[in-house]
Amino acid sequence: MALTESNEFAIATKAPDFKLINTVDDAVVSLEELKGEKGTVIMFICNHCPFVIHVNGALVKMANEYQQKGISFIAISSNDVENYPEDSPALMKQLAKDLKYPFPYLYDENQEVAKKYNAACTPDFYAFNEDLKSIYHGQLDNSRPENGKLVTGSDLRNSLDFLLEKKPPLENQKPSIGCGIKWKL
Repeated sequence: MALTESNEFAIATKAPDFKLINTVDDAVVSLEELKGEKGTVIMFICNHCPFVIHVNGALVKMANEYQQKGISFIAISSNDVENYPEDSPALMKQLAKDLKYPFPYLYDENQEVAKKYNAACTPDFYAFNEDLKSIYHGQLDNSRPENGKLVTGSDLRNSLDFLLEKKPPLENQKPSIGCGIKWKL
């Protein structure tokens, strides 16, 4: 597995809009419909990546906690399902059900949304304020599969807490690292 770091996404950048299929209920939804009252987290994830599998439980817990505070969570998979069938919409739907995802799990079939966000890896985390201006882009925390560090979500949590406390964005934002997005050839 080749490690890939997240690309640059400047603070205060407006979140690119999108309309995608939510594999959980097969409805087409937009960012405007899904955004949170106080903020929005967009996560590029997939079913098979060991880095995502490692943090799935923490994502569910964090989303359940912060959604009550007015921050919505949105998961997007942009992987090429022809070459990575384990990331297909049907299996995305099943995984979301099995793990009780409290957020939509959207399928970016043509990979345009991933390109608009300059997404590079799974997981890749973006946080936006109530105006959909970027306040964070980076790692969930320092935990990685097999490094022995507990998954806390501390980096993303700190950025969301700063947002809720109306503090400026975190200055030290470390890139996420994981599996590269599986681009279509």
